Amino acid sequence: MKRIIPPLLLAFFAWLQLPTLALAAEAAHGSNLDLTVHGIGYAALGIFVVAYLLVMSEEFIHLRKSKPVLLAAGLIWGMIGYIYTAHGLPHVVEVAVRHNILEYAELFLFLLVAMTYINAMEERQVFEALRVRLVRGGFSLRKLFWITGLLAFFISPVADNLTTALLMCAVVLAIGKDNAKFVSMACVNIVVAANAGGAFSPFGDITTLMVWQKGVIDFWGFFNLFVPSAVNWLVPALIMSFAVPNAQPTTCEIDVNMKRGGVVVMVLFLLTICTAVSFHNFLSLPPMMGMMTGLAYLKFFGFYLQKTHKKQGESVRRRNSDTDEQLGDTVAFDVFKHIARAEWDTLMFFYGVILCVGGLGFIGYLALASQTMYTGWGATSANITVGILSAIVDNIPVMFAVLTMMPDMSEGQWLLVTLTAGVGGSLLSIGSAAGVGLMGQARGMYTFFGHLKWTPVIALGYAASIYIHFLINSRLFVQ
Repeated sequence: MKRIIPPLLLAFFAWLQLPTLALAAEAAHGSNLDLTVHGIGYAALGIFVVAYLLVMSEEFIHLRKSKPVLLAAGLIWGMIGYIYTAHGLPHVVEVAVRHNILEYAELFLFLLVAMTYINAMEERQVFEALRVRLVRGGFSLRKLFWITGLLAFFISPVADNLTTALLMCAVVLAIGKDNAKFVSMACVNIVVAANAGGAFSPFGDITTLMVWQKGVIDFWGFFNLFVPSAVNWLVPALIMSFAVPNAQPTTCEIDVNMKRGGVVVMVLFLLTICTAVSFHNFLSLPPMMGMMTGLAYLKFFGFYLQKTHKKQGESVRRRNSDTDEQLGDTVAFDVFKHIARAEWDTLMFFYGVILCVGGLGFIGYLALASQTMYTGWGATSANITVGILSAIVDNIPVMFAVLTMMPDMSEGQWLLVTLTAGVGGSLLSIGSAAGVGLMGQARGMYTFFGHLKWTPVIALGYAASIYIHFLINSRLFVQ
């Protein structure tokens, strides 16, 4: 065996270097290397596939989803760095990976602020108070299924779909935490509704932002997708609603009030969203800048709560000497505790996914796929396939590849790819930021296979939304 291993290793490295002569010619001209038919390209594809299989198996093997994609990202870019350095192009790969890290940093900071606000509202008992109000309103679980879906659909165009999904999921967990079936179905409904709602707004999803910034569709043009987006959510929601338990939530015996400052935190969160939208819409700044500015709002308010909690706590104790219900108000508000409670596994997962897919795009696979689709299949088939791909691969690099190709398409076709890229991720739980975020927030109740069970009816809504788009926006398909 000792004599066999070295030749096998030599053969492997020789296989990786087969197309070296062709790459050397490209390197001489200073262009990116085409690694799509290189051993490193094939190896990167294999690593990514294995990593995603491990992500989808999280429910069974109990391996956190961030671990395989973090390792895969390092291996993929390590191989890319090796081949580029060997051809005297280390700066090219450095610029490329820094670009991917910048994309992740913007997403990371945006999500960190959103998660911090949600954790702060949870600590101030905002969702628990809402749960009690809804329970006392006499709503059944089926009505709550529709209420949370409707709110997700109409909030996500203003906020982003992930923030909306996290917010509605927190409400669902507060209401039906004792009914795992309801939580699972409600989370599926929320993911579909949030993704559909974000598809008809310029700032409802990152992909719509990209299309808007590119100038392909003007601000008001996106609203032609309102009806198709609504159909995309309503079709599966209607079918699923018949399987939702028509039971009443667990009765709450006591009244639960929000802690001091709960309403202000909600107002500050809305103000933060408005700031993020305004920064992007009027100042051409990344939405992340507005979110980080909004984090400062919460920090200053937290400082106020810290300075006044002792005085407030004494009055609370005097008024409630025989109960512990309000004693939480005597604990100083600490914003850094809420930052620490962010779903770090989800944030690290996004890092791995963005770097993995960015590496595959840098190798040339995304551009190759886009060129093959739009040249050989036609715009309609390609745009529908983009949505299906976005359920497996993140929709951001897929849309980026389409925008880089800039195929000659009508406004109707550009709206079609915007719709499919936005709602196609609903087909799988890992296909969108909303789905991934909810898998972390409702761990054990909303899972990959729990979502997969409803993929056929979600696909029916996907097909129906495309049909409605062609029906009501036919005028936009004429170039």
